[in-house]
Amino acid sequence: MKKPDTFLLATGSALALGLLFAAPAEAGRIHNRSERQQARIAQGVASGQLTARETARLESREARLDRKVSRMRAHNGGALTVHQRARVERQQDRLSRNIYRQKHDGQSR
Repeated sequence: MKKPDTFLLATGSALALGLLFAAPAEAGRIHNRSERQQARIAQGVASGQLTARETARLESREARLDRKVSRMRAHNGGALTVHQRARVERQQDRLSRNIYRQKHDGQSR
């Protein structure tokens, strides 16, 4: 009888540790992606692929999303729910597509 009890205890502990460290990792992933997208915008400006208007629009959208994430975190004690995280990631996907499209639309400064 001791082995199944020990196995369940070890499995439960590992699961609890996984859940404990999952939230900060997810938060870091959203932040890191935001930084990478900022770098892509900066690279587009440096290479001349983005016009001033395109840059302003992309920066505005990125800032709006960052403010939205901050508000969501404030309401939830610093963490995002699974649904909120999925929604933020979809919005980041949309912004990423916009960055790509603006950089490759043939306009230059």
